[in-house]
Amino acid sequence: MAISKVGLGGGCHWCTEGVFASLNGIVKINQGWISSSGSNSQFSEAIEVYFEPDVISLANLVSIHLHTHACTADHSMRHKYRSAIYTYSAEQASKVDIVLRQLQTDFNEKIITQVLTFCAFKANKIELTDYLYSSPNRPFYQRYIHPKLTLLLQRFTQHVNHEKLNDSAINLSKK
Repeated sequence: MAISKVGLGGGCHWCTEGVFASLNGIVKINQGWISSSGSNSQFSEAIEVYFEPDVISLANLVSIHLHTHACTADHSMRHKYRSAIYTYSAEQASKVDIVLRQLQTDFNEKIITQVLTFCAFKANKIELTDYLYSSPNRPFYQRYIHPKLTLLLQRFTQHVNHEKLNDSAINLSKK
C-alpha cells in the first residue's frame, strides 16, 4: 500500500481535519500549523494528510479542499488561515498547479489558493485533535462543519467514508 502526503490550509484546522477525516483513503491526519518559506514562513493553521493514492487521488483531495473552504476569498484572516496546498516535492507541486488550473472553471472568482513548499509543522495539543469525531454535535461543528459534510455527501459522496459518518452520531439534519 503506497502512502503519500500533502499539507492543506484554508480555514480552521478543526474544520479542515473534520472534512478530510471523513474520507476514504485517509490514513492519518496531523492537525496544527504549517509554514513555508519567504513571505509564507509564518505558521498558519493547516493539516498534513497521509493518504492512499490508489483510493483517493491528489486531484480529488485538492478539489475537495477548494470546495470546502473559501478558496477565492482574500479576507483579513488569511495570515492565520492561509489558503494553501503544501507540497513535498517539485513533482507534487507541478501536479497541484495543473489541478488548480483545471478546477478554476468550478469557480466564478479567481482561486487564491497558493501552492507552497512545505517547510515545517507544529502539532496542536493532542486533546484538540480529532475534534469533530471526539464530540461531533458541538454547536461550533453544527454551524461550521456540518454544512461542509453535507457538501461532501452531495458532491463527493463516492469519496466519503459513510460508515465512519454513520457510526459517529453526527446529525447533519440539525441546523
